[in-house]
Amino acid sequence: MTKPALALLIALILGSCTSVKQYNQQLAEKKNPKDLQEDVDYLYRKLQAYHPQLYWYISKKELDYKFDSLKSSITEPMTSGEFYYKVAPVVSSIREGHTRMLPLNKEYKSREKDSLRVKEFGYTPFSKLKFGIFDNRLYVVKNNSWNKTIKEGSEVVSVNGISAQHLLTKYRTTLTADGYVTTFTDRLLGNRFPTFFYNDFDFADSLACELRHNDTLRNVLLRRAAPKDTAKGNANVKKVKVTLTAAQRDSARSERKRRLLLGYNSDEKTYSKNLSFYKSDSSIAIMKLNDFTGGQYEKFYKSAFKKLDSLKVKTLVIDLRNNTGGSLFDVRCLYSYLADTSFCFIKKMEVTTPKSILFTTYFKDVPLVLDPFILPFYPVYFTYALSHMSKGDDGKYYFRLGKKVEKPRETRFRGKVYMLINGASFSASCIISSNLKGAKRAYFVGEETGGAFNGNVAGRMHLFELPNSKLNARIGLLCMRPEYQTEQEGRGIIPDVAITPTLDDVLKGNDPELNWVIDRVKQERGMAR
Repeated sequence: MTKPALALLIALILGSCTSVKQYNQQLAEKKNPKDLQEDVDYLYRKLQAYHPQLYWYISKKELDYKFDSLKSSITEPMTSGEFYYKVAPVVSSIREGHTRMLPLNKEYKSREKDSLRVKEFGYTPFSKLKFGIFDNRLYVVKNNSWNKTIKEGSEVVSVNGISAQHLLTKYRTTLTADGYVTTFTDRLLGNRFPTFFYNDFDFADSLACELRHNDTLRNVLLRRAAPKDTAKGNANVKKVKVTLTAAQRDSARSERKRRLLLGYNSDEKTYSKNLSFYKSDSSIAIMKLNDFTGGQYEKFYKSAFKKLDSLKVKTLVIDLRNNTGGSLFDVRCLYSYLADTSFCFIKKMEVTTPKSILFTTYFKDVPLVLDPFILPFYPVYFTYALSHMSKGDDGKYYFRLGKKVEKPRETRFRGKVYMLINGASFSASCIISSNLKGAKRAYFVGEETGGAFNGNVAGRMHLFELPNSKLNARIGLLCMRPEYQTEQEGRGIIPDVAITPTLDDVLKGNDPELNWVIDRVKQERGMAR
C-alpha cells in the first residue's frame, strides 16, 4: 500500500471513531425549544413539497392544526429521543404507512459489537424472543434464547417497572397503516416489539420482567446471555481453520447459490421465497413469500412456475402474511405468471415535481471509496428517470415505470389461486393483491391487509434529516395506484373469508387459514383432508 493510500485509510478510521463519539454525545444532548420548533417547520415544508398525497386521509386544516399544536407544546429542552415521541404521532396522523419518523440509536464501533457479541445475543434480552399481541396483551410466542425457562405463551406484564400496556400505547402512536385500516399496527408491533423496545431504551444486558403464565405471576431477571457465558467471554476465541474436501466445497458452493436464489435471511434463518407442496399431494402448491426484497426473483419465478406447469398443479396457495413489501419489479414479475390476459399492473405514478424523481437511495449503501466509480452512473439514472416523466392534463406530474400493457408469461399458472393475507401484508403485497382481487383472479383468506387497496405513497423513499434534532423523516415520493381501484377509500384488501389466528393457534403451530383452504379444495374434489 502506498503512503498516501495508507494515510487516507488511517484518516478514515480516525474520522470514523471521532464521528461515532460525537454522534453519541449529540444524541444525549438536550436541544433548545427554538431549534426543535425550527425542525417542526422544516419537516412540514418537506412534506408539503414532496409528498404527492399529503391530504389523502386528513384535511389540510386538521394537519395544519396538529403541526401548530406540536410547535406550541415544545417549551422545554429535550433530547432527540424525547422529541421523536412528540413528532412521530403527528406524522402518523397523515395515515400513510410509508411516511414516518425514524428514531435515532446510539452507534457502536465494530469492535464494541464484537466484544458485546451482538450478532449472537442481540442488543437486549428480548432480541431472541418472538412476540404477539392478542386481546391487547403482549405475549412471548417463540423462545429462541438460551433461557428455556421462559415459557412460550407467557404474558409480559411489565418491564423494569413499566407496564407492557404503557409501552404498547406509546409505540402505537408512532405507527400507522394506510388510511383507516385497524389490523396493521398491532400485527407489526407484535412482530417487531424487540426493535421498538431497543429504539426506546438502547442496549440492555438484563431486564427485570413480570411474566404471567397459566395465571401464575412471577418476577424474572432476563439476561442477554447465560451467566456462565458472559457477553465478553468468548469474544476473542480464535476460529480454527477447517480444510474442506472437494465434495464439501462443491456442496458449500451449491448452498451459497441456493441461498442467493431464495434470499436467505441469516438472522431469522428463513428464506424470502419458498415453494412447497401440501404433504404428498403435488396438485396443491404453497408459495410462501416472506418479502419482495430478497432472492433472485426472476430466476425463482421462472423455475417455480415451470415446475408447477410440468406437474400440472391445480391449486396454488400464495402466502403473503407478514410480508411488508419490497420491490415493485418483483410483484409485477409474479403477477405476469398469474394473469389470465394482457394487463396493466400500475397506473402512472404522481409526483409533486420532477425534482422528486432525482432523489435516489440506490447508491446510499455504496462505500465512500467507491464513489468515484459510481458517479458516472448518476447522469444515466437521471436521464432515464426524466425521460419517463410527463405532465398530465390535470397539471400534475406523472412517472411511468415500464410498459403500460404487458402480456402474461407462457408458463403462467392457469389453476385456482388462493391468497393468504393479514394485517402485516403491506405495500407491494397490497399492490399485487389489489390487482388479483380486482381481476377476480384469486380467492382471499385471512385478515384485512395493512396497506390500502387503492395504493400508497412509496416507490422512491427519501430520508430528510431535520437540521437540529438530526431525526430522519422517511417520505414517499411517488403515489402508486394499482390498475384496479375500489370505491371504498382508505381500506385494505378485504378477505373473502375472514380468519384471525388465536394465541392458542400460534402456540400449537395451527394454521387455520391454510387449513381452511385445504379443506375447501378437498371438499371440491370430494376428498377428506
